Amino acid sequence: MNSPLLKPCDNCWRVEHADRVAFLVDGACYFHVFREAAKNARRSLLILGWDFDSRFQLVREGPDDGFPTAIGEFLENLVERSRQLRIHVLDWDYSMIYAPGREWLPWYKMDWATGRRLRFHLDGRHPFGASHHQKIVVIDDRLAFVGGLDFALGRWDTPAHRAGDPRRRDLDRTIPQPYHDVQAMVGGPAARALGELVRRRWYAATGDELREPDLSREHDPWPDGVAADLADVDVGIARTFPEYGNQREVREVERLLLDAIAAARGSIYIEQQFFTSGKLGDALAGRLGESGGPEVVLVLPRETVGWLSRATMDVLGARLVKRLRAADRHGRLRVYYPDVPGLDDQCINMHAKVLIIDDRLLCVGSANFNNRSMGLDTECDLAIESGDEARIREALVALRSRLLGEHLDVEPSMVSETLAQTGSLVQAVERLNGPGRRLVTFDDRVPEELDALVPEAGIADPEMPIGLRQWAPLVAMDDGDAPAWRSPGMLLGVLGLALALAAAWHWMPLGEWIDLKRAISRLGDLRGEWAAPFIVIAIYIVASLLVLPVTLLIIATGAAFGTWYGFAYAVLGAEVSALFTYAVGQAVGKNAVHRLPSRLLSRIDRRLARRGLAAVVAVRLVPVAPFTVINLVAGASRIRLRDFAAGTVVGMAPMILALTVFSGQLVATIREPAPGRVAGLLALAAAIGIGAWAFGRWLWTRQEGGGETDTRQAGQKEP
Repeated sequence: MNSPLLKPCDNCWRVEHADRVAFLVDGACYFHVFREAAKNARRSLLILGWDFDSRFQLVREGPDDGFPTAIGEFLENLVERSRQLRIHVLDWDYSMIYAPGREWLPWYKMDWATGRRLRFHLDGRHPFGASHHQKIVVIDDRLAFVGGLDFALGRWDTPAHRAGDPRRRDLDRTIPQPYHDVQAMVGGPAARALGELVRRRWYAATGDELREPDLSREHDPWPDGVAADLADVDVGIARTFPEYGNQREVREVERLLLDAIAAARGSIYIEQQFFTSGKLGDALAGRLGESGGPEVVLVLPRETVGWLSRATMDVLGARLVKRLRAADRHGRLRVYYPDVPGLDDQCINMHAKVLIIDDRLLCVGSANFNNRSMGLDTECDLAIESGDEARIREALVALRSRLLGEHLDVEPSMVSETLAQTGSLVQAVERLNGPGRRLVTFDDRVPEELDALVPEAGIADPEMPIGLRQWAPLVAMDDGDAPAWRSPGMLLGVLGLALALAAAWHWMPLGEWIDLKRAISRLGDLRGEWAAPFIVIAIYIVASLLVLPVTLLIIATGAAFGTWYGFAYAVLGAEVSALFTYAVGQAVGKNAVHRLPSRLLSRIDRRLARRGLAAVVAVRLVPVAPFTVINLVAGASRIRLRDFAAGTVVGMAPMILALTVFSGQLVATIREPAPGRVAGLLALAAAIGIGAWAFGRWLWTRQEGGGETDTRQAGQKEP
């Protein structure tokens, strides 16, 4: 008899019974099933997600059932039809950093404009740099969905993943790339437990306590025509929560995945969007090194979405794959990406988060195999253990065959038959791999110059909450702190860390990324136009409101307009946008920026208030937080406008000049990454860092003389 893997209060929160379970592969299936189930909701419909767009079309074939197809209108229609129904949607408060790819003012469309029975709220209860990543839907506490899919643009697709399928188009945009994901649907007490989890999260995010729906009357929202893959089975619920306020850290997902890998006997099958976790990589490498260990089949994306992600997260993933291949002394590892003919430059967006251990354990949910999902972001996975029940083992094998059949363009039964004949998951895949739709061997090669520039996963893919000290240990934020301007190397390291953390906000687990080449091209179209400076200023203002990295915008400006025009436009744009967001912070006050960590807010506030002009210059030279955050906090604090305006110009001008010069070298290196160009780029970056260090040390020395007086005066003013 197998010893149980699921251990409540250890590697899972709870183990609850499910009367039925169905596995929904790809968005077309999930969104259709959700829509049919939601029409059966009577009392409560809870939606928890990372992204939500009210314009998203649930179905693309135009059903004639009298219900709208757009998710926002559909939910409004549900509450209009049933006066007892309450709908609550909790979406990650993304701090506007993803606004270019998201719907504007969703809280107005889904909350203020729809009445009290349909509530929409943004969840900002997470540490600085973290995100809410759980994707859960609960209907009447009797039916629940958990997986990797949000109600967001670009998620709808069929298992065919056909190139150029016009049904994938959202809002008359270009046809997005194919999208693969998996969702689980559970009924019974397991759904009720998930309802409790969502209500707890709603309370943490809003302070409002939701009542449990009345379950006294018999009611089954399971949609007609949807067959269950399993019945009467126990389901484990595993979570990730970072430490935040009175919320303790929870790492159940990580413990469950490590325990599962350690328990594998014959095979480990993994589908993942991101594969960068060092702990999970070490566990897999250890099993591959055993003489009688399991086979490991990994299905990853050929490349992730966006220029920035490809230049960072893909590098980390390739490094980890290379490590596993080095540990695979017995030839039991295969790493693939799925391919469909006709995609050309596109590839399938592998967004699924699935782990199947032998015929013994299934994990499916929102957690990626990366550091963030293990400790920084909120996650929820479901796990089903077969034990000694043949029917459950058969269901787990059937799901794996279904997934592989989709990737290999064969019937699931053929996958099962071939596996039975060969007795090897690796051999079965290789035998069924054909010339058309297929699984292609993953390429772990990375250009040496790019590999040298990307930091380690622990920095670029953090697993712990990002504290202020990680942002800027160089700036003494407390009275009496010793100056930390120790060496150019320390400064360069911290600058690299700050850039890596800023980039990390765009990775996980993301939508569309900033495309530097596109930004340069579009800005370059303005060259020679009389309105160019005004348009650039407008762009900088919008970018600051969206909390976009100002460094990338400065580089793009320099590349588009040349060094001197680029410098002038960037200084003008940065100054006006800084003043604009300063005014916003001044208008809304501290209460409106309360979502920043209290230590971050109070320390920046005190630093700016007590040091005046010199403090603004210091935080511009070595930013202790994103550009917009500094502006908002400065406006909400006691810093004077003239000090802020002058300090911004003095502090940013040298760096803007360096970056506009740097941008020309960067663009040339991207276009032709020859060793000489790379060396020149690194030398220029080092010169910028050393120059900033020298000026910062001089500035600190200047501040030391008046620091005691400033501190004493500030102390007299404070209550």
